[in-house]
Amino acid sequence: MITDPAVSLAPGLLREMHATGLLAWGDVHVAQKLGFLYDEPDQRAQLALALAVRALRAGQVCLDLTEVREQTFEADEEAVTVPPELWPQPDEWRGVLLASRLVSVGTEPTGERPLRLVGDLLYLERYWQDESTVAGELRRRLRSPIEPVDLAALREARTELFGVGSDPGQELAAVVGSLASVAVIAGGPGTGKTTTLARVLGMVARSRPTPPLIGLAAPTGKAAVRMEEALADALGRLPRDLAETLGGLNASTIHRLLGWVPEARNRFAHDAANPLPHDLVVIDEASMVPVSLLARLLESLRPQARLVLIGDPEQLAPVDAGPVLRDIVAAEPPPTPELAQALRTVGSPGSGPVVRLRRNYRSVPALTELAKAVLEQDVETAVALATSGTPGITLAGSAAGTRLREIVTDQGIRMVAAARQGRVQEALEALEEHRLLCAHRRGPYGVALWARQVEEWLTAAIVGFDPGQDWYPGRPLLVTQNASDLGLFNGDTGVVVADAAGLRAHFARGHRVHSVSPFLLDAVQTVHAMTVHKAQGSQFERVTVVLPPPDSPLLTRELLYTAITRARSEVILIGSADSLAKAIVSPARGATGLRARLIAATDEGLGDARQ
Repeated sequence: MITDPAVSLAPGLLREMHATGLLAWGDVHVAQKLGFLYDEPDQRAQLALALAVRALRAGQVCLDLTEVREQTFEADEEAVTVPPELWPQPDEWRGVLLASRLVSVGTEPTGERPLRLVGDLLYLERYWQDESTVAGELRRRLRSPIEPVDLAALREARTELFGVGSDPGQELAAVVGSLASVAVIAGGPGTGKTTTLARVLGMVARSRPTPPLIGLAAPTGKAAVRMEEALADALGRLPRDLAETLGGLNASTIHRLLGWVPEARNRFAHDAANPLPHDLVVIDEASMVPVSLLARLLESLRPQARLVLIGDPEQLAPVDAGPVLRDIVAAEPPPTPELAQALRTVGSPGSGPVVRLRRNYRSVPALTELAKAVLEQDVETAVALATSGTPGITLAGSAAGTRLREIVTDQGIRMVAAARQGRVQEALEALEEHRLLCAHRRGPYGVALWARQVEEWLTAAIVGFDPGQDWYPGRPLLVTQNASDLGLFNGDTGVVVADAAGLRAHFARGHRVHSVSPFLLDAVQTVHAMTVHKAQGSQFERVTVVLPPPDSPLLTRELLYTAITRARSEVILIGSADSLAKAIVSPARGATGLRARLIAATDEGLGDARQ
């Protein structure tokens, strides 16, 4: 007979915290087991350990003891209420941790203990070590001299690749990316990050005596495919000889670049003892890279190798722990004296290794203005844009349902008609024209309910439409697990199309189409709606965003920004002005010490380069 594991919990603090929903059974089990192994019976110390384990599931590297009592927790997408009297008193709790056998205190090596307390931040030891690796490697590389470069050739290449009237931000980013030991090109969708990368590679090729060995990677298979496709398109706009020289570059996942070893959970074939051979490594969608993976990547780079990180630091943090790109950008490391001098020589003075691209070339101006207001926490401007009839932006409650029904019905009619008649490209274009995005997976504001609603609307509007079938022309697909043998990756979207040979599932790949038999697919779902997290890295002509109520713990500035920046021309917000305002003023919680450590390193060793 299987019983609730909570029943086996002895009365006390862990049992009471578990009963609130704050702690999962796994959190409690780890805390109890390590408490036993390290002879630590005090449940206040065990609670801290359980919360540190829980923090990882929430994408946090560590636990800030000064904020934990006021923090909004969620379990199963609902807010968790913890009675204030359950929390240990802060000074008392800290004293317990300082004396606990579970805890190493400070930054010095103190033996193998599962927790480490540094100031007010409590880490699991492994994540403290990973953050230390990232901080140390970045500090060393940010301070290292730039490699010898023919600056005259670099200046000529900049003139060749950037004509009159080019984007100054892109031009500066390309120069910095061509010179710095570590460079960050940060920007939202449509700001030209891939175009800039193509010019970085072109300038590197022009200014080095021998062609460098370049590695391209991204955190997911889907992102790697998109990186390769977008870069191939951008390289095609360079001079022919550069396009031919760089045209053979292929992108992979970071795991594949490092040489993933199946039996070694957090180790790879390439490491400090067996470094990667590349002269330059470029990581796209770097905002999705967690601290542990970046630690392994940095360890694997040769001392003289250069790293370029590309991504949007403002969007949702990675599912795994650590908003690393956001921390690096926020730290604003200045240039070394050598980099500052090289930038002056080339004619691009006044920049550090981080460059932000701000001009949006893809979205309509109103959406760019809305995204800017969200990032600047300008509630008044954002609400005014959404409620004053601004073309391309609509905020409405239940009334928005009528507009949404019109959009998804029109989209569905055209997609199904094209799929039934074998018009693959037309079906794929219809699929990407609009996407319904939700913060929640379940409940009245979740993907499951809204997907069923869309299917009901389509059933009423399309003759013979039956979503109950396993496979049918016009079924929109979302791949939920990597299937590299089929050329598909988690997050890919496609549509089932009928042709003379039967049904095929088609997936857009830039200017080409990848198709497989749908009967080979076992990790897909119908995608009439999807979570904002799943939509990262994608762009649609229009999006509809279902805003949960203001008390939803998932409603954050990063989620709202990520959702609205998926659209090129129109955003419909289903929800209230209160929900919109709450999202704008609610940053995602993400305790981390990396930003402070990078700033401290800057103050220690790079302050003179600010001049």
